[in-house]
Amino acid sequence: MTRFAYLLLLLPLAACNQSPPKASAKVAPVIPGPDLATLTDSAAPPALLAYGRQYPGSEVLIKTRLGNIRVKLYDDTPIHKANFLLLARKGVFDETMFNRVVKDFAVQGGQTYGARTIRLKRYRLPPEIRPAHFHRKGALGMARYDDEQNPHRLSSNTDFYFVVGEKLAPNQSQAMAGRPLTPAQVKAYATVGGVPSLDGQYTVFGEVIEGLDVVDKIANEPVESDKWPVHDITMKVEVVK
Repeated sequence: MTRFAYLLLLLPLAACNQSPPKASAKVAPVIPGPDLATLTDSAAPPALLAYGRQYPGSEVLIKTRLGNIRVKLYDDTPIHKANFLLLARKGVFDETMFNRVVKDFAVQGGQTYGARTIRLKRYRLPPEIRPAHFHRKGALGMARYDDEQNPHRLSSNTDFYFVVGEKLAPNQSQAMAGRPLTPAQVKAYATVGGVPSLDGQYTVFGEVIEGLDVVDKIANEPVESDKWPVHDITMKVEVVK
């Protein structure tokens, strides 16, 4: 009887000494699209156009500690649109932050600092400047180097900005634009505000449809002498539509 009880006690102990089954290794999901490391100025446009046709999208959500910004991307700037969708889906923007804040002008994001790096080649995008898309408050554009260094006005692939600007009288906006403005554009600059001096110089490829107040919050953050925010404003970007 005693021996039988002893055997029963050993069974659970033996089970406890068995090695637990090995957990299956987690495999990172494969995000479709071109290999970012292989893209160049010449290879990027056709690759991005093909990607945009195969994996369309129209809206993205940019999440920050100050709130969320929902953005609509324009169909008639297909290369910039596809590029933004691709980088958002691959998580590239999640490694970046808003790195330049100029009150009453614009807030710019897409850069990193320190040990954080963007793991992709710095290809550029051909301009898709459309007269109908102007620099009203809330416009989404892509930054670039100035004309002296970049006469063809090729856009950065990651450095984007939201226009803040100021409200302007019709004669002010027309003088700053350096080109004829439509009545609707003059009205927008007067009632909403913006930076007409950027019109025709940079590609505008989207606009804020929710969260313009968050753009204002970013624009009012304290900054260092180089316009970098004192407190990091990191972001998470996802395609929502």
